[in-house]
Amino acid sequence: MSPSKPSVVFAHGLWADGSCYGKLIPVLQGEGYEVVSAQNGLDSLEGDVDAVHRALARVSSPAVLVGHSWGGFVITAAGTDERVAGLVYIAALAPDAGETPQDLIGKFDPPPLFDHLDEEDGRLWIARDGIAHFCGDLPEAEQRLVWATQGSARAEVLGATTAEPAWRSKPSWFVVAGQDHAVNPDLQRFEAERMGATTVEVDSSHVPMLSRPEAVLDVIRSAARAVS
Repeated sequence: MSPSKPSVVFAHGLWADGSCYGKLIPVLQGEGYEVVSAQNGLDSLEGDVDAVHRALARVSSPAVLVGHSWGGFVITAAGTDERVAGLVYIAALAPDAGETPQDLIGKFDPPPLFDHLDEEDGRLWIARDGIAHFCGDLPEAEQRLVWATQGSARAEVLGATTAEPAWRSKPSWFVVAGQDHAVNPDLQRFEAERMGATTVEVDSSHVPMLSRPEAVLDVIRSAARAVS
């Protein structure tokens, strides 16, 4: 891998795993980046931050942290690590100190997906009739695959908080998903403006890394160039 390029570490959201970046990772590897996608347990913020720290230990510093959805919450906490040079948020939750996911979601109209969740044994799942609100701009076969391979988070993570948001000390980029039914696009715009992020808006569902991968790749490349 090129020593002149930063590494890239991904953190995924509540209903995914590290393979949700499968359309980005091979391209970045082909361009000479070291890449690791953390596998978050979705049991607690602390556990997922630990997973990102373990991923950072597997690549060279400096690193660009990339977080989708809940993964944005995770990189906000994990990104204060000295090995992190920049942050990329994708349709993400990006808290300030003391804010929970519930606090952020409550700032704007609730997204439609939250009417299509199942809770079983204290964990949250997307109901069958909710997948279109998660990734409705993907082909039907891909939507079925996303539903079948979804992760499930402990409901308690919606009450997590972080003390020191990394975006206050690290340069940030934000991909706003303009047709998002899982994280209100107005919340995404609010967060991006609050952190002073370099912002790109795409016409996509909650999963632009799957439906608009080239647009997301361009933002990651821009971040990598800026921190090199």
